[in-house]
This record gives sequence, structure tokens and C-alpha cells, in this order.
Amino acid sequence: MFEKPSGLAAWYGKFAALDVAQLFSRTKKIGPPRKVFVNEDLPQDYYDHKERIKKEHVYVSNQVITSKYTVITFIPRNLLEQFRRVANVFFLGIAILQFFSIFSTISAGLVILPLLIILAITGLKDGYEDVKRHQSDQRVNYTEVRVLGGGDWSNPNVTAGKARTFVRGILPGARRNRKVKKGGEAQNLDTENLENAAPPEALQAQTQTTDTNEPDIEFDDDHSVRTGETSHSHHLFGHHHSRRPHWKNTIWEDVRVGDIVKLKDNESFPADILICSTSDDENVCYVETKNLDGETNLKSRNAVPALTHLRSASACADKANGFHIECDRPDVNMYKFNAAVVTKDGRHPVELQNILLRGTVLRNTEWVIGVVLFTGTDTKIVLNSGGAPSKRSKVERQMNPQVFINLFILAVMAVVCGIVDAVLEQKYYPLNAPWLYDDNRSDDNPHINGLVTWAFALITFQNIVPISLYISIEFVRTCQAIFIYFDKEIYYEKTGTPTLARSWNLSDDLGQIEYIFSDKTGTLTQNVMVFRQCSVNGKVYKGDESGDHDIEKDSIVNGKPRVNEYNVRVASPRSSGSGSKQDRPDDQSVPSTIDAKEAKLPAQVITHFRDSVLRQDLDQAVHAAPDSEEAPRARALNGFFSVLALCHTVLTAEDKDTGAIEYKAQSPDEAALVQAAADVGFVFRGRDREILLLQTPFSDELERYELLNILDFTSARKRMSVVVRKLDDEDQRVFLLTKGADNVIFERLRAGNDELKTETERHLDEFASEGLRTLTLAYKVIPEEEYEPWAHRYQEAIVAMEDRENKIETVCEELERDLRLLGATAIEDRLQDGVPDTIADLKRAGIKVWVATGDKLETAIAIGYSTNLIARDSNIIVVRGGDKSVYQQLLNAFEQFFPESDVLEDENMMNYGRSQSGDGLYPLQRVNTGVSSLVGHDNGERPGGFVLVVDGAALTQAFSDVEHKTLLLTLAMKCEGVICCRVSPLQKALIVKLVKEGLGAMTLAIGDGANDVSMIQAADVGVGISGEEGLQAVNSSDYAIAQFRFLKRLILVHGHWSYARNGNMIVNFFYKNIVCIGVLWWFQIYCAWSSQYAFEYTYLLWWNSFFTIAPVIAIGLFDRIVDDHVLMALPELYHYGREGYWFGTKLFLSYMFDGFVQSAVIFFLIFYSYNTTTARNDGYEVAQYEFSTVMAVAAVMAANLFNGMNTGVWTGWVFFAVGIGILLVWAYTAIYSVISPGWFATPIYGNDHYLFHSALFWFGVLLTVLLALAPRYIAKAYKFGFAPDDVSIMRWALKNDPHLDLETAHHERAAGLSNMRRPVSRASSMSNLSVRPPPSVDARGSRTDMSTGMRSAHRGFDFATEEGGVAIRRMQSNLSERRQSQLFSSSSSKRKRNGSLVSTLRRGLRKKPSTPPKNRKPSS
Repeated sequence: MFEKPSGLAAWYGKFAALDVAQLFSRTKKIGPPRKVFVNEDLPQDYYDHKERIKKEHVYVSNQVITSKYTVITFIPRNLLEQFRRVANVFFLGIAILQFFSIFSTISAGLVILPLLIILAITGLKDGYEDVKRHQSDQRVNYTEVRVLGGGDWSNPNVTAGKARTFVRGILPGARRNRKVKKGGEAQNLDTENLENAAPPEALQAQTQTTDTNEPDIEFDDDHSVRTGETSHSHHLFGHHHSRRPHWKNTIWEDVRVGDIVKLKDNESFPADILICSTSDDENVCYVETKNLDGETNLKSRNAVPALTHLRSASACADKANGFHIECDRPDVNMYKFNAAVVTKDGRHPVELQNILLRGTVLRNTEWVIGVVLFTGTDTKIVLNSGGAPSKRSKVERQMNPQVFINLFILAVMAVVCGIVDAVLEQKYYPLNAPWLYDDNRSDDNPHINGLVTWAFALITFQNIVPISLYISIEFVRTCQAIFIYFDKEIYYEKTGTPTLARSWNLSDDLGQIEYIFSDKTGTLTQNVMVFRQCSVNGKVYKGDESGDHDIEKDSIVNGKPRVNEYNVRVASPRSSGSGSKQDRPDDQSVPSTIDAKEAKLPAQVITHFRDSVLRQDLDQAVHAAPDSEEAPRARALNGFFSVLALCHTVLTAEDKDTGAIEYKAQSPDEAALVQAAADVGFVFRGRDREILLLQTPFSDELERYELLNILDFTSARKRMSVVVRKLDDEDQRVFLLTKGADNVIFERLRAGNDELKTETERHLDEFASEGLRTLTLAYKVIPEEEYEPWAHRYQEAIVAMEDRENKIETVCEELERDLRLLGATAIEDRLQDGVPDTIADLKRAGIKVWVATGDKLETAIAIGYSTNLIARDSNIIVVRGGDKSVYQQLLNAFEQFFPESDVLEDENMMNYGRSQSGDGLYPLQRVNTGVSSLVGHDNGERPGGFVLVVDGAALTQAFSDVEHKTLLLTLAMKCEGVICCRVSPLQKALIVKLVKEGLGAMTLAIGDGANDVSMIQAADVGVGISGEEGLQAVNSSDYAIAQFRFLKRLILVHGHWSYARNGNMIVNFFYKNIVCIGVLWWFQIYCAWSSQYAFEYTYLLWWNSFFTIAPVIAIGLFDRIVDDHVLMALPELYHYGREGYWFGTKLFLSYMFDGFVQSAVIFFLIFYSYNTTTARNDGYEVAQYEFSTVMAVAAVMAANLFNGMNTGVWTGWVFFAVGIGILLVWAYTAIYSVISPGWFATPIYGNDHYLFHSALFWFGVLLTVLLALAPRYIAKAYKFGFAPDDVSIMRWALKNDPHLDLETAHHERAAGLSNMRRPVSRASSMSNLSVRPPPSVDARGSRTDMSTGMRSAHRGFDFATEEGGVAIRRMQSNLSERRQSQLFSSSSSKRKRNGSLVSTLRRGLRKKPSTPPKNRKPSS
């Protein structure tokens, strides 16, 4: 792997790898660090001596083009791409040769016409595909956004002009202001968007763009529209001056660097934008980044403090608010951004938290105002996406060497003819040979005629490289794309979306895939969570069995949760979720969350949690006496769901239309947990500043908790905790509520209650075995005398200037111990329909599936289990970036798990590893986690094989040099699957290239978001899914599907069929031409090697046009190795495609040899039959065209029947195709023979009189055809009878039993498919079609982290949320400021701290309801 070829192989490799795209793409130099000026003039040094802006200060436009061609580059680039085919170069040379009169056979224009037709058809196809790409680009570029205009505003920054695209060049008058349907109708546009490959921004266009008949100016004061102050034309720079500053709708491609834009909720960002202000009081906004990093949780971003006063168009346009922004040059790193805002008050730092990147979407925020910093190709998402590649199928690449072989044979033929002709002429000319009469001229003599004969031979035998083959391939591939489009099995009825082949020339590549690289979010998953099960106090609640389509949204009627049928009275204080309009006392139009009567499901949650057993237990618990037997379970249930309802950072909001409570969560996991708590009656009613409001079935009034501290979730901590104080007249204790990974929580539990721990562990194992994401819940009561000193230490830690993170972690560890276990939750990250079965079948087909995602490690592993990528008995090898060298981790993995590997015996690799470590390889050590049950005795030895998990930081090191790449790829090849987490879009492409270039394997990449574009373009075949993340991936893909499960049929059926059909068609095409050329070649022996035609020329002319074209086309269109249901039921048959069984040089040479042999049988048998005695009844010798016509008829019949014999399924179309050529040659011979020379020259006039009355003709045709076909027929019969392959066995089995149950036969392991064999066959059994039954082992997979040496059993822990985000930092900052004055207050009174959280919650159960005063202040 990664070895460079030398010599001829290196030369050919460079030719084959020629990237035409690089010849037509401008290599844009990254400019210097830029300054963006707002309400300031450009400095004088930005101008040259002619007062023109210097080039380095002219920024690219916001126009993004993903297409390949422009009006200017279409013809030269397309021709270069087509002439990468060696055959096209040959055809052009032959055509040019025949323009010279000495070599011409027919009209020179007629000779070059076939080549022109090929180039035109292929060009039209490529042009049509690119027009679709341009239309998709246009949808994106014409999306509208609000840009500041009017008043004294002007943008001094200079932007370059836009490119003239292919569509604009052809249709310059196309309207760009078109009516766009509203967002409510967007779902009905799925098919239209898919067919035009609209990217995700185009979906947002449904809600962002407006009708041209509607006004397009908006003012801040009253949101009114003044139609009299603007026209509807879009200006070049998106600005139109009005009397007042305003926001004007401008298309994306007219947005410039330095523009100030305003975006609203659920709109996507047109460029990389610096946040000036937001609708939030603290200038925080939330963005959805799954288009960039694949993560489903929202990210918080905040405005630059120095620019938060820019909250209106007037403020933004005010010249007094001038500033400029100093930025780094455009950078491909999506996680790095350094800049500074320079105002009259000084410099203010800017980091990634202040930036909104193109491709992200605004969520849960009313509006955002920002300054455009980077546009178009300078944006990070575009920098991470490559240009549209020029892909060629593997079959086409393999054809080039075969064409070279044929050209070599042609050259040998021509040289032999030239040399022998020259020798014979020089020998017989002095003897006055009659055929050399007058050969003494300057242009016609024995000394130069050898060269002329050589050129004539090239023309005579030119059909050895059939030009019609390429026309046939294009036609067949187009039909195969149509077959895919009309296949109802891969048609998504829900959205009316068919599967589209956007690149028609890659259908056969689908049948040779060895590696599949898949995105996770939106590709394998639906981006929604379902709360499936929970374990409370050792009892599992699995939820009621009900389909999602039967579940209706819950409502809370009269303060009563319908799901549990409890009479719960809602307390009267009006409080609401922070960060929303409800916080403002003057906003009376928005109702309070306390008064809400309905619960609206969050966007990330698709169903309520219902469990009849839990309902009964809760009902009993509510009415249980404090000292009854039901009291412990009542306390456990109350505590468990109270932790779910309080331990989070979810905000509440009111739906303006319905008045329902709506939970707004950054994390889809938190949304599912809080919604599940609400479904069982524990309704989180929001927060009033730091006061949390909770409605429970155990209390008739709202319970109030003061939020004291949030101990944030991080990947290192693997847990989240909140410290709250119960605000009650009788109870004001402090509680620690915790949720996190099972091993982390179990290590921190207090001693005792081992029975509950063991039972909960067993439940966690069951949850993990079902592929569910688990969390463990616990709590503790914190005595006041313990909390106050701890709070003081925590306050000191969070304000520490040095080593802050470690100090915070140390203080948190002090508090998070001696916890009491409550139970565990199990959430399903809902997969796309059929994903586990699809991946399992793809693995059965021998295809290795790699997942590349931006999600964190735990999420990636959880999805691996749920999708069958990781088996229940698999061993997981984790390689992380960090302090330990990645190379050392990889070597240690070999030492630990693959000690027999040759890698450990390679001195170069070992020495390189020692140089990386400095003092030798560190030993792999087990890290004691404190829980012995986590590590099984058979870790690393489970029978399920190995799965490698690598994070993005490790890949950064692994891609640094060839040694790292080689070792990583070697380890990956020993694993059954690979999961790459925390990877950037560019790293996804590098992963694909690692396998593609290192192994030379066929790769397929599938995704649905903009972050998958580079991966899709890097793979041999790119598949896009029209999913939640939009259609950006579809826009750059070769195939577009609506569901991941369709990939199985696309590959196993259409791919396998196309590969087998095309491969069979091509070798049969070469064969039939060799039969013709062979007859001509053998004739040279008897015509003094003069390159003369044996046949009458028209037979040669119509050979590929009419006589033999139909059977090979029928093979390409209608042949089936086996039926589709067999390929779907037995994915193992796909190994024929993976291994290149249906096409290759060996197969090509065998067909070429067969063609030469058959041509020899046809020529010599007929030639010597006619040479012995005359066939005429008048006694005259036969003419050349008399016996050669018999050869032509016999050759046509033999070629057509041979092609038919190589067809797997004889349908009516195949019968027609085989018979039509034979019928045509007979009819042509009969008709052409009776045409009088008076009409035109007919060299075979009268042949009907001599041929059809001759026994030699009839016997010659019959015997030669039978003898020519006999060797292949005998070989095929022997192979089928005595050495059948898997395909032959299935054909025979289904022929004998058309209703054979393939699934049942497949799972009969003992017999396999051997019992379907013919009784007389002694062939080997189809052992490769058997599948190993799952072993009876512990369902927990083993996991070894090579960076730490820690081993553990996987129990499904996963929790997705933003780590260290702006929102959580602001929340913690507010809590810190509020508590700082209280912690050290001398007036703090000590309170009683006995009992537990659950007993406290239980205590208020029997209290009489009371209504506190409305203006009651929270207790401190």
C-alpha cells in the first residue's frame, strides 16, 4: 500500500489519473489577513497608484457554484474528458488518416461521423447533468436575506464580479425573481427539489424568499412595509437607497463582505457572519450545526459585547457607530476563528463563539443582526468542500488497458502486413508479376508500398477497437439509470421521491463496492429521540406497545396531565421560561407557561412515553400512606422523575398560536428526558430567574426549587449535576441531582444497597443490547454545614486565573460522592427505517462499512450498536488524540490483539514507533475504575471480532505521514468495521482517500448534509440522501435516494446487474469484432498481405451497425445473472462483484482468444471447401465475394448465437435481439444480390443465383457455426454440471422450485445450499453463503481505550449536549454573581438537614392546597 509504481506503470498511472478539473479551475491564492470596514472609509494604502483597489483587498462574491462547466469551458473541458479514452484518440487518428486520398475508402466526412456522434451524445448527456447542477446552484444563490440599506449607509468593501454560469449563458433572459411557495407547502416540493438537487439552503428558501408581488423592505419600528420607497429590482450590490435605513430582501449571491444582515428564526446563514446583537436580552442565540459537524444538539453563540448596541437598521447605518474588523485569512479549520473588532474604545477579541457559519440554521431565537466577514468560496463550509470531480467508472478505466492490448495487436498486424508486402513486392517485381504492373512510379513502388500497406492495414483492421462500443455503453447506461428511476422498490411514497441517477456513467461501479463510508446524523438516524424504557428502584418500565402513528399529543386539561389521569391543580403564580418574551412584564400578549393547558412535543421528540404499569404504580404511590409497604417505591418514583424534570438546562416557551408549553433544549436527549417526565405527570413549568417550577402528581401546588449551581457535562466528566434548594415553608434543604454514565455514577455511590446496583446493572446491559442510549440517575442530600464551605471553594475555583479547569473538577469531585442510586433511562436515537437490516446485509455481502461523524465518541459507539455495525460480542479498540502518540496506540493495539501480525516483525515500523515514544513503547495497563463488574474476563477475546474507533484528533496525527497512514490502514483492515468520530468534513474526505489510494478499493460514500459533500466527492460513487439536513449532499452526489435502506437494493440488485451486464456486454463486443477482424486477417495469407478486405465492404460497414449490435445491447439491458429477489435474499452473491468476476483482463483475453479460434474455423473451413471444387454448375471458378459472403453470413450467425449463449436469461427481447441480426444478414444478402449494377455498383450481383443453389453454402454455414460454438458450449456445460458456481446453483434451484424460500434455505446452516445441488454434481458446497449464528455470550461488548489502557464493558451510555457553550457559561455566571453575596452572608441561618429528597417530596403529598400570594419573593 502507498507504493509508487515505476516505469511504464508510472507513466500510465499519470495518464489515468489526469484530473481535468485542475486544468480548468483557478488556484485561488489565499489572501492576506483582511480588514472589514463598517461605517468607515477604506484606508489610502488599499488603493494603487491609479486609485484602484488592490487585488488582495477585492473579496470574492457570495456566488457558490458546484457545477463543472461554464459557457466558455464546456467544449474544451468536455472534449478533454472524453479524449481520456484511448479509443477516442485512436478513432480520431484513423479518421484524420482517411482524409488523405491515398488512404480513403469512403467519404472522409462519413468516416468521422461516428466519432462526432459519440462526442455529441456524451457531451449532451454531460451538459444536461450540469444544467441540473446549475439550476440547483441558482436555487441557493437566489435565496433572499435581509440586508441593510437606505439612509446614509454604504458598504465601502469591494467585491469581485460574479461568474457567468452555464445556464445564464444559454438562457440569459431567465427570470431570477420568481414566485416561491411558502414554507407550509415545502413538503410538497420534495420531489421537485430532489430532481433539481436543491441543497439545504434551497429548502430554507421556501420560507425565506417572498413573492415578487409582495413588498421587500422592512423597517424595525413597526415591521411595516413601504412600497412607495423602493422598486422591486435587485441591484448588483443588494442596496437601494431610501429615505430611512431599512432591511431590504437581497439574493444571497449579491451579499458582500461588510454587509450588515438580519436573519430570523429557522433561517439559514448565507455567509460567515459576525454577531452584533440578538433578540435575547443577553445577546445569545442558538444555531443548529448538524450540516457542519453532524451533531444534533444546538450550539449557543453570543454577540461581541462592543457591538450589542447595533439592534436596529438606524443604529447600524449611523456613521457614529463606525468600526472595523481585523480577521485572519480564510481558514479550512472549522473549529478555529481569530479576529478582533476595533472601535474608538479599543480592540475587542472575536472567537468562534461570536461567529455564525454558512450552512448553519438559526433556532430558538427571534432575530440576529451581524456583519458579513467571509463570502462564497472563502466560507469555511465551501473551503471544506471540493470542486465537482470528473469521475470515471472502474470498468471504463479497465477498458483503457484492454484497448491498449487491441491497439498492440493492431500494430502487430499492420507491421506484419507492411513488412511482408514490401518483401514480396521487392521479390516479385523483378519477375514481372502481373499484380505489380506499373509499380515504378514515385508514389507507387516496392520501396514505399510497404509503408502504404501498413497504413491501409490500420484502416482495414480498425474495428478491432469498435467505435460503436462506446455509443452502446452510453445508451445502455442511460437505460440503466431509467430502470433505477422507475424501480418502485426504491421509490419513497411518503414524499413521492424516486431514486435518481445523477451521473449516468457509474452504474457498474455500484456492483463493485468494497467499502461504504456513511455519515450518521440524518443518514442512519432520523435526528429524533424516543424515551423507550427506564429502570426505577430495580423495576423496568418498558412502555406500552403502540405505534408512533397512533400517538397523539398530550394535553393538560384544567391542570391535569391526561396521560396519568391525575387531578393536579396548577398553582397561581405566573412564571415563565427565561430567555423568552414571557420574562418581560410588559408583554401581556404572551401567556405564562403556568397557565398552559397543552404540552407540545419538542421538535427532537416524536412520541410521548406511555406505560400502563407505571401509571398504576404512580397511582398507588400517590395514595400510599407514608408508612405503608408502597412508600419506598413511591419515594423512588417521585425522586426519579423529579431528577429528570429538574436536572437539565431546558428552557420553556409558549406557543403563540396554541398556548401550549414547548420545551426548547439544546440537546435532543434533554428534550426527550424532560418530555418523558412531563408525560408521567412531572411537568417542568419553566423558571423564573433561578427559581425552577415543577408540577408533580404528589403535590397539589407547584413545587419551587432554587437553582444554586450547575456542574456542567463534559466528555471527561461524563455526568451533569445541579444543586437545588427546595423552597418550602417546612423544608428548605439542598439537594444534588446527578445523571451520567453508569460507570461514573456507580463509582460515586455510597456503600450498601448492592442488590439495587446489581439489578440496575442488569437492566443497563439489557438496554445496551437493544442499542439504546443510557443514563444513570442518582441524588444526595447536602447538609447546610457541608454545602456552604463547598460553595465558597467552588466560587474560588470558578474565578481562579490559573488551572481553573482542574480546580473546578477537584471541587466537583468533593460534592459528587456518596450518591444514592435512583435508576436508569434508555433513549432510542431513532434510526431510519431498515438501517440495521441494511447494514447487516451489506456486511453479509462482504462490504466493510465505516461511519464518519462529527458526533462524540459515545454517540458514535451507541449508533454502532443500534445499527448492527458493532455486534453485541464485539471488541472495540479506541484510539484517541492527546498526550499519547497515536502511532504508539496503534502499535499497542497490534501487540495486545494481533500479536501474530507481520507489523510487529517489521523493524522499520517498530523503530519508527520507538522514535515517536522517545523511551520505547509504553506498556498497555488496565486502569482500575473501582467497579470490578465493568471488566469481563474475556475482554479483547470475544468472538465478535474487532471494531476500531478513532477520533478526529487522532486522525490529524495519522494523516501526517505515510508511516502513520500505513499502520492505521493495516489495523483497520483487521477490523470488521471502523467508526471515525469528531471528524471535520475535510477529514471525512481524507478517510475515503486513505482507503481508496492505500488499498485501491472501490468506495462509496453516503450522506445527507453539507458536511458530507467532500466525502461524497472523494469516493468512487457518492450517494446523497434527501433528509433532514437538506439536499446539499444530493446536489454533489452521483445517486440520490430518499432512505438509507434503498442503498441495499441500489447496490445488490441494480449495481450487481449493471456490472454483470456491462462487463458481459463489453467482452462480447470485443469478441464479435475479433471474429470479423480474424476472418480478414486470415485472408491476408492469400492476398499477398496487401491489407485487402475479404468481405464486400458493406458487410464490414453494417457489421457493428445492424448485424451484430442487437445481442450485445440486449445483454446490457435485459440480462440477469439471477433474479432480484435472490440477490436481495442472498447478499453473499455480491462477492462476484467485489472480486471483479464479471469483467477483467483475464476474461477479456479469453473472449479474444475464443474470437480468433472461431474466426479460424469459419475462414479455413469455408475457404478450403470452396477451394477444392467449384460450387458453380457452369464449371467456372468461384469469385472472391462469392465464398467470402458465406464467411460473412456464418460469422454473423456465430457471433449472435455466441452472444446469446452468454446471456443468463432468455427473455422475449433476447430472442428478438439474437434473431434480428441473423434475419437482417440473410435478407441483406438476398436483396443486395439481386440489385442490378445499373442502379449503383454492386460487386455481389448474382450471388443469390450461385449461393442459394449450392450445397457448400448451406453445409458451410451450418457446420462452421456449430463447430465454432462447440468449444464454448462444451466448457459451459461441463462447468454447470460438474463445477457449478453459486449463481449456477441458484439458477438450477429456482428453475426446479420457483417458489423456493431462500431465507429458510439460507439459515439451514448444516445443509446450507448444498441440498439444492443437482444430484450428479460433485461440486463444492456453497459454504460462503452460510452465516455464523450469533454466539451465546454476554451482550456487552468489550471496549479498550488505547490512549489510557482502560478496559470496560459497554452499557450504552450516551448523552449529547454542547460542552462549555455560551448559554451554560452565562447561566453559571449569573448563578455565581447571585450566590456570591449570599454565601458569605452572616445572616444565613442553619436549617435542619435530615431525611432524603424523596421523603421531602413525599412530605407535601397530603398538604391542603394553598395559594401563595402573587408577589411572593423566593426565599434565599
